[in-house]
Amino acid sequence: MLAEITIENLGVIPVATTELEAGLTVLTGETGAGKTMVVSGLRLLCGGRADASRVRTGATQAVVEGRFLVDRLPAETAAAVTDLVDAAGGTADENGEFIASRTVNATGRSRAHLGGRSVPAATLADFTADLLTIHGQNDQLRLLSPERQLAALDRFDPDIAPLLVAYRGAWRSWRDKARDLRERTTRRRELAQEVDRLQFAIGEIDDVDPVPGEDTDLKEQIRRLQDVDGLREQATAAVVAVDGPEALGGFDGAADTSGASDLLGAAQSALAGSDDPVLAAVSARLGEMTSKLGEISAELGGFLSGLPADPDALEQMLQRQQQLKQLTRKYAADIDGVLAWRDKARRKLAAIDVSGEAVEKLQAETAAAERAMRGAADKLTEARTAAADRLGREVTAELHGLAMAKSRFEVALRQVAPGADGADDVEFLLAATPDADARALATTASGGELSRVMLALEVILAAGTSGATLVFDEVDAGVGGRAAVEIGRRLARLAVDNQVIVVTHLPQVAAFADTHLHVAKQVGDSSVTSGVVVLDDDRRVEEISRMLAGLDDTATGRAHARELLDTAAKVRAGFR
Repeated sequence: MLAEITIENLGVIPVATTELEAGLTVLTGETGAGKTMVVSGLRLLCGGRADASRVRTGATQAVVEGRFLVDRLPAETAAAVTDLVDAAGGTADENGEFIASRTVNATGRSRAHLGGRSVPAATLADFTADLLTIHGQNDQLRLLSPERQLAALDRFDPDIAPLLVAYRGAWRSWRDKARDLRERTTRRRELAQEVDRLQFAIGEIDDVDPVPGEDTDLKEQIRRLQDVDGLREQATAAVVAVDGPEALGGFDGAADTSGASDLLGAAQSALAGSDDPVLAAVSARLGEMTSKLGEISAELGGFLSGLPADPDALEQMLQRQQQLKQLTRKYAADIDGVLAWRDKARRKLAAIDVSGEAVEKLQAETAAAERAMRGAADKLTEARTAAADRLGREVTAELHGLAMAKSRFEVALRQVAPGADGADDVEFLLAATPDADARALATTASGGELSRVMLALEVILAAGTSGATLVFDEVDAGVGGRAAVEIGRRLARLAVDNQVIVVTHLPQVAAFADTHLHVAKQVGDSSVTSGVVVLDDDRRVEEISRMLAGLDDTATGRAHARELLDTAAKVRAGFR
């Protein structure tokens, strides 16, 4: 539920903060006082379109902030809302409330925040989807769309949801197979050409048969081959310096020259028999150095023996490198990429089987998928048909209590081509009398009738919900008398398990409120300002009296207001 809302510089409201309670809250005030701005603020919190014209004249920006509680929601819904905030990087405050805010600049740009983190406006829409629902004049018009009517029918019967999930899975499977079959039959020549191209490319790569990293390794080997003479000379000189010319059978006529290892060995031998600890320590260190020189000599010998001696090796490697470069020019930047491209091409080739056997197999699979899809669609249609009958009867009963005693509400289903939401088209119908033909709401219902139909639907659809916030913006327009009382009664009943906020001009509706908010307007010499206040019992009597009589304060109006409030209080008590 919505625990608190703060509005700054939105329309005629410079600043207003209101704590909201559970139950039914009504918002009243004279025309133009700013009641619509409260609803506009709520729409902004729901991720609605930001309108710079709503920013108060002279202000640089408008801000709306709401504090939401989720502890009264069903556990599964509350967990989903919490997970959404966590995914956005937000957190609850110290009271366990989630703070959502929206800022609209006078230039038209807007920013949204949730749980202390900046988020897209669409995230606010997802956050409030299960928390806050707004019904107004525009929402009534949206109710006339077939998509909204189908969604309302599916929402009415909880058994429809799993059937719809199963159908969508079957429909997607059939759609994908049907698309594949259509491509294989209508684009057979193109696919055959694609098969030839992939086969040629895969064969070209396989003929070269590269291995991962071969281009890099080959580059290093070629560099070494190109420098082999210099490398051999350097390594040979180092071996001679370590082990002497005899290590390689003589070197430049210096056969009598001793190597470093011989000289170190002689030095160690000279000190080996000494009893002096210093000389003995030096002898040990000379032994370590001699051992290290032996390791170095062996490493140099291995390097020399590993140098290629084949004069044709360089040419062979250069030819191999050219083969690899032809592949990297055509398929990827390096050999690893070429191999990855080949693997992907193989998978794609396996999926493009245009042989007669493959097409026949896919035709059988598509037919089986279509049968499964149509079977799921039939189950969905059967459930919707039963739900449509029940929804029609229940809404009709509600309308009879809303001063539409002879009206009849029907939900008509028509079979259509299978789509993402099933094979059904839904249309809400209304008949003025029991014997009259039911016609589409769009062509039959007046504004007041449409308001009552929507309220009746909401009362029925919300029967199984709890903890949500439902906002009704003047849905009682065009209604009066007994119908207004019944609207107030149903809103009060709806508020037993949900928070209901109603913007109304009708005293009969306002009398049922648990909390009464009043938007007061002050007209100055240069500006108009409005504020929101909570009315106590005495001021409620004054406000209801004003709404009844159109006068600020009369004894008759106050008596009538008190009677209306007392009657509504008894009705509310019966709901608790």
